Amino acid sequence: MENKIYLNSLLDFYSPLLTEKQQKICHYYYREDLSLQEIAELEKTSRSAVYDTVKRCRNDLESYEEKLHMYRSYQKRSALYQKIRSYNDQKINTLVDACIDSEIDEGEKNI
Repeated sequence: MENKIYLNSLLDFYSPLLTEKQQKICHYYYREDLSLQEIAELEKTSRSAVYDTVKRCRNDLESYEEKLHMYRSYQKRSALYQKIRSYNDQKINTLVDACIDSEIDEGEKNI
C-alpha cells in the first residue's frame, strides 16, 4: 500500500514525462486501483502488455526521482513549512500558505 502511495506521488511530479498511453494506464492502475485485467479490457490489449507498461512506468518514475529528486525536495519543503507554521505568527503563516498554494497551482497544471 505504501508503495502505491509513493508511486502516486511520483506520478504527480513526473506523469508529463510519460507517454499519453502510459499516463492513461498508470491512472487506471494507481489512481483508480483497477486490476491489470480490467485495464486490459478497457484498452483492448493483453494483461501482459498492461503489466509490462505498469512495470516500465514504475521503473521510469523511480529513475526520474533518483535523478531529479522533485518528490524528496517537496517532502523536505513541506516539513519546513510545518515547522515554520508552528511559530504561530499570522504574517508568517500567510506567507507559508502562499508558498504552498504556488506549489499546488504548479503541480495541478501537470495533472
